[in-house]
Amino acid sequence: MFFFLQGLIIGISSMAPIGMQNLFVINTALAQTTMRVLITVAIVIFFDMTLSLSAFFGMGALITQFPLLKLLVMFFGGLLIMYMGYQTVRTEPTISNVDTNVPITKIISTSFLVTWANPQALIDVTMMLGAFRASLSDSESYIFISGVMAAAIVWFGGLALVMRLLANKISISSLAWLNKICGTIILLYGIKLVYDAVMLMIN
Repeated sequence: MFFFLQGLIIGISSMAPIGMQNLFVINTALAQTTMRVLITVAIVIFFDMTLSLSAFFGMGALITQFPLLKLLVMFFGGLLIMYMGYQTVRTEPTISNVDTNVPITKIISTSFLVTWANPQALIDVTMMLGAFRASLSDSESYIFISGVMAAAIVWFGGLALVMRLLANKISISSLAWLNKICGTIILLYGIKLVYDAVMLMIN
């Protein structure tokens, strides 16, 4: 249960900072029909899950075979996670005019491109999840990634639901505090990974 919760927390913390993907879900929830919102959320969740699984098991399978690579990924991955957390704390979300009145095929293609054709996203997710994979046993890894998968459903589903219910009472800019909380959590996990890597070097 601990590793599931760890994956859940890390997953939500990495998804929660307000970016284009979240703004798209928010705007869709505020402007479109319930069915359109459900379809959009399902597509976003699918691409998030495929990226997380590929990053976690692809990178994870490689680093478990090479101890030095495992150490390097934990250390530099931890540093990257710390930087991501720091940047997230400092970033203020901006409200963008996102066109939600687009065909389903456009939603699919856009979600795919934002997820898979974004080099920075690929590097960040691969290094972050790869670093966690390096610190976990095989049995712990399956539990952890299950938590990350659940986080996609909880976050994007919950985000759309809340925006739908509070459409007349909430403003996107009021969510700025999420960046600071989530960034702090990511920063702390990064510090832990660097610490674990240093302990591994010493021992």
